Amino acid sequence: MWFGWFGFNTGSALAADETAVLAFFTTQVATGAAVLSWIIVEWIIRGKPTTLGAASGAVAGLVAITPAAGFVGPVSAVIIGLVAGVLCYLAVLAKSRLGYDDALDVVGIHGIGGIWGALATRVGATMAYSFIGSLIILKIIDVTVGLRVTTEEEVQGLDITQHSEIGYSL
Repeated sequence: MWFGWFGFNTGSALAADETAVLAFFTTQVATGAAVLSWIIVEWIIRGKPTTLGAASGAVAGLVAITPAAGFVGPVSAVIIGLVAGVLCYLAVLAKSRLGYDDALDVVGIHGIGGIWGALATRVGATMAYSFIGSLIILKIIDVTVGLRVTTEEEVQGLDITQHSEIGYSL
């Protein structure tokens, strides 16, 4: 994923120029910094770093640097990555205390990482627009078909109740 993200961030420059080179470099250093900060915080809190933590830290760094990749220098990219690793790790830990359903830690890594990256790039207006637009869309979905399945359907399994098939035969 890290390798593919280079194409995503550098391709946004729409040219093979200095902006693309900057995006490539900042993507690399921010992601490395996020991996480092994630595993250090994980080591401090849990007593040992994990491979899953390193991979999650990488995703956090990739997400956080994306809005800024072609627009910040290397030092700013390192700071964005370091902060992303710590914030996203703490957000993933907060999931159990807050009690929300997020099996893949999307909120903690993509949500918090994206918010941090956007704030670090100073695009608050875009965030407000996206948040309000998303709330409107979610409300429409909730009113029409609902956002959650019933407890009974969840216990029975969504493969059966929503798709009428079995995905796993454990």
